[in-house]
Amino acid sequence: MSGFMLKIKKELEFQDFYQVLFENKSVEIEEEILQRVDKSFEFLQDFSKDKIIYGVNTGFGPMAQYRIPDEDCENLQYNLIRSHAAGAGKPLSAENVRALMLARMNTLALGKSGIHREVIETMQQLLNKNVVPLIFEHGGVGASGDLVQLAHLALVLIGEGEVFYDGTRQETCTVFKNLGINPISIHIREGLALLNGTSAMTGIGLVNLIYAKRLMEWSVFCSSAINEIVEAYDDHFSEELNSAKKHRGQQKIARMMREHLADSHLTRKRHEHLYEEKAKKTDQFSEKVQEYYSLRCVPQVLGPVYDTIEQALRIHLEEVNSANDNPIIDAAKEQVFHGGNFHGDYISLENDKLRLVVAKMSMLAERQLNYLLNPNLNNILPAFVNLSRLGLNFGMQGAQFAAVSTTAENQMLSNSMYVHSIPNNNDNQDIVSMGANSALLTRKVIDNAFEVLSVEIATIVQALYYLKVNEKLSSPSLRKFEILKKLLPALKEDQPIYKELQAITEYLKKHDAYS
Repeated sequence: MSGFMLKIKKELEFQDFYQVLFENKSVEIEEEILQRVDKSFEFLQDFSKDKIIYGVNTGFGPMAQYRIPDEDCENLQYNLIRSHAAGAGKPLSAENVRALMLARMNTLALGKSGIHREVIETMQQLLNKNVVPLIFEHGGVGASGDLVQLAHLALVLIGEGEVFYDGTRQETCTVFKNLGINPISIHIREGLALLNGTSAMTGIGLVNLIYAKRLMEWSVFCSSAINEIVEAYDDHFSEELNSAKKHRGQQKIARMMREHLADSHLTRKRHEHLYEEKAKKTDQFSEKVQEYYSLRCVPQVLGPVYDTIEQALRIHLEEVNSANDNPIIDAAKEQVFHGGNFHGDYISLENDKLRLVVAKMSMLAERQLNYLLNPNLNNILPAFVNLSRLGLNFGMQGAQFAAVSTTAENQMLSNSMYVHSIPNNNDNQDIVSMGANSALLTRKVIDNAFEVLSVEIATIVQALYYLKVNEKLSSPSLRKFEILKKLLPALKEDQPIYKELQAITEYLKKHDAYS
């Protein structure tokens, strides 16, 4: 297993997450990073001997006014971990947990948390040996960090709780013993340092972004292919038209469409059809002068999606490369700073925005799907792209219901979590981010959008069976549809297609549109 090196002068990048989560790259840690962690630990160990420091020799949250005797400080950290391992709901997926661990390991490696190096080394072992802590979806409110989710990570690190390993859910102590992994020890504030942080919402958010980027590319792909199917005019994605607006996202989407359709023999030049003498003498045109918005306004609809994804990616990477617990240990200045770096508003807001634009992508797909299924709109395909007998057979009619209902759910789920703060913790946490909730809802909306796009793709496949225009398709369309046709035959007789739609959904999730 090849790996990448976590280096002191290099921040984690989006590609690093992708390689660890999806290419099974191992994580190596530069010795200089561990030495930086050692300095932070040694400073705090000496600094805290005769001072009151939150979470080292005090209680937590609203209990911070209680001084903890030196002989109980170790138990204080264990009590925090065990008491907050109170998650509910479904377990997080393995990719979300691994992203969470990589995010937490990276922020602790910045040397601003006063932890022992074994915390980082043990997380490294879990990542490299594919040991996945049992962490539940529900728990944290994203203000004192993702307390409950991260408590389940900490519970595993001290050798307790449960993990997923080798395909089964097992006791942590059993897996650690079999793999020769030693639980971490509590030295000063390892419990609080692990729990106080935004790494659950940030890790989940980065996974969301991986899938959202892929989803956006498939949306561009579908939009381009439909423009081929209906032989649309090409000026709506031209450089000239789209450069008249300054939005980078719009220009990027238009450029992607031009690249996709560069060698298509189906899209048309407006001047060749509507600017000639014959057209000037016509009082009523049999063909549309302009396409419906779901075809003509793709750069304007998907442009904001592109820009939102890029902004969310920037914020997530800033967060994952930040120290986000409390207090912050500054060994260089020989001081400890108390504050609120654990607060997750940045990530919560970006996931809310991401969820909105993904819901809009599913809405675009649903409208494009409806265009293909309605012969009164497209004027080239039979109703529901029915390849058999109208009336007796139904084509893609049943699948449309699934796409519409799923799109409606996305519209409902796109409401904000960022503004749904509920005070708790004896009102110590009186305004919270709900960041993990936002990230998890966003993942649901992304999964839903892939399902909607799978119905759209399946319908495009059926349309291509009907039209028999393979020799005129652009190279990207032809290359992908040769693969996708293997997942769904021509539906000349009605049959259950839920398995085929699931296979298309999985293909879209696992493969880039333009690779």
